Amino acid sequence: MAAACGHAAPDFGAGRRHPAPVAEPHVPPPLRVLKPGGSALDGDIFIAPQGLGYANGPEILAASGKVVWFHEVPPGEYAADFQAQAYEGRPVLTWFQGSGLSGTDYIYNDHYQQIAAVKAGNGYLTDFHEFVITPWNTALVLADTLATANLTSMGGRPDQEVFDGLVQEIDIRTGKVLFQWDSADHVPYRDSHKPLPAAAKTPWDWFHINAVHLDTDGNLLVSSRFTWTTYKVDRHTGRTIWELGGRQSSFKLAAAPGQVLDNAEEIFAFQHDPEAIGHDEYTFFDDESDGPTKLLPESRVVTVRLDLATRVATLVRSVDQPEGLLATAEGNAETTRNGDLFVGWGALPYISAFSPSGRLLFNAELPPGIGTYRAYLLPWHPAG
Repeated sequence: MAAACGHAAPDFGAGRRHPAPVAEPHVPPPLRVLKPGGSALDGDIFIAPQGLGYANGPEILAASGKVVWFHEVPPGEYAADFQAQAYEGRPVLTWFQGSGLSGTDYIYNDHYQQIAAVKAGNGYLTDFHEFVITPWNTALVLADTLATANLTSMGGRPDQEVFDGLVQEIDIRTGKVLFQWDSADHVPYRDSHKPLPAAAKTPWDWFHINAVHLDTDGNLLVSSRFTWTTYKVDRHTGRTIWELGGRQSSFKLAAAPGQVLDNAEEIFAFQHDPEAIGHDEYTFFDDESDGPTKLLPESRVVTVRLDLATRVATLVRSVDQPEGLLATAEGNAETTRNGDLFVGWGALPYISAFSPSGRLLFNAELPPGIGTYRAYLLPWHPAG
């Protein structure tokens, strides 16, 4: 089942500060540039805007905000995680598309033609959070499964319904599941920060898987929104190599001068999008809120350095949301080819770019009430 907040399609109302404007159908929402990036933006902007009053779908824009390409999805559907990747040595466009709790991951070639469609296997529904094409031309996708757990040891019910998070590696050509990882097999339920529901038949979204990426060594980085943890997972055995954040972190936490840990105990909370940037450094989109809970005044992107010998995780830098706002869901941070940081602020209607020193290079705003699950700055050269 797909999941954003409470296992539903993405909801960007949390970022709204004014009534949504009235717009013509079949028209994507405009991107208003607040601070031009000039030559600092090396590539096109990839978003999948969603919200009332405008057409939804994957969209490529120039740094000026001009639409390069837009693919409207049918009414009642939405798109997410739109980006450019490589498949079998060729540039492709990929995105999730669906409605409600299910959908499909699509691959289009550089002629804007569909060449493949991927779904989770073993009877599970494809989750919108992630679609990664690996260098060996398989796909990493997410899914959720409804199960029943005995939670009496932590004060819960013996028959509590729960959502467990799954990672699958899929053979794109055949749809065969090559690898599967289930959160319930590797993470205890007590590690969750999500309060237990009032009724056993109300599914407990205890883990809320929201990302899987490749580390530099080919193993997996799996993010759980509600355990506040990123897990490094052996891609062949499913074994947990280390945990960063949460109740059982493999690392002692430290902060470089001028940096602040979350609540003096955590580097991040409700986080999304762990990205390996090399030299044992990682970036994370640090929401710091799920709506009811607010731990810091604003969302941010943090860079963390891991010392695998001493088991110390150091917060080396952070950049705050330019408007001083909290993203209650979603978001991502991409380290670009020239070392800048390109940020989609998730449920907030903003997209930004920062220099390695944290200087704001570019800032743009979608209409109120419109958001994009992720935003990327990527090269794209369609076939002539």
